[in-house]
Amino acid sequence: MNSYGFLAGCYDQLTGDVDYRAWADYIQAHFNRVGLPGSTVLDLACGTGSLTWELASRGYEMIGVDLSPDMLAEASAKDLPLPGPAPIFLCQPMERLDLYGTIDACVCCLDSVNYVTDPKKLRQAFARVYLFMAPGGLFLFDVNTPCKLEGQDGQVYLDETEDTYCVWRAEFNRRSRICTYYMDIFRADEESGLWERGLEVHRERAYTPEELTEFLREAGFQDIRQYGCLKMRRPGEREQRIFFAARKDPHMTTQI
Repeated sequence: MNSYGFLAGCYDQLTGDVDYRAWADYIQAHFNRVGLPGSTVLDLACGTGSLTWELASRGYEMIGVDLSPDMLAEASAKDLPLPGPAPIFLCQPMERLDLYGTIDACVCCLDSVNYVTDPKKLRQAFARVYLFMAPGGLFLFDVNTPCKLEGQDGQVYLDETEDTYCVWRAEFNRRSRICTYYMDIFRADEESGLWERGLEVHRERAYTPEELTEFLREAGFQDIRQYGCLKMRRPGEREQRIFFAARKDPHMTTQI
């Protein structure tokens, strides 16, 4: 089964510990730090759109992009009351991002960058974000560090809710620098009450900060900074998750 095909229906329940308000607060702190040229924000790899809707509730004009139609179906179904227009959701791979106009910021959260395991495709994704970004815009994303992914090797985890049970184990290959997660998911069917079983495989690549900085520079980004997890300070030596913030030159002309 494709990644997130079965998981999409229970993703929000299994990630109930993610404080999307805190993530949105952090994102807004970065937006305020640089001063965006406008209010159109791309949520790249938006998943079920929880963060997309949270930012939309704060007045941003949101575009959510994800590769999984199942996750996007969950995102579109939320249909929450907003002060402005509802988010637009598009099904696209990062490396072939294609928007209707420019964006003032792009966020890519919850280690979605790690899921692009081909460095060539990640370079292309950064270039596409840069292409559609307005001058002075901000690109903000986070990654699981190599330290964290290496430490996952051999670990077994259990996530459980009232109607979902998920067991997953991780294997890290030091040669390929890819961490593979094997997920066994049991989910109660709402109508029949019977339990369904789904098997999924997810992979994350361990990118070094130096690699990611190089990819951003190749794409054209400037003022590249690193931060600790949801902190406005530089990451520590053994940081498990780090954030990157990079800007497009405010004097650069955007041509789409």
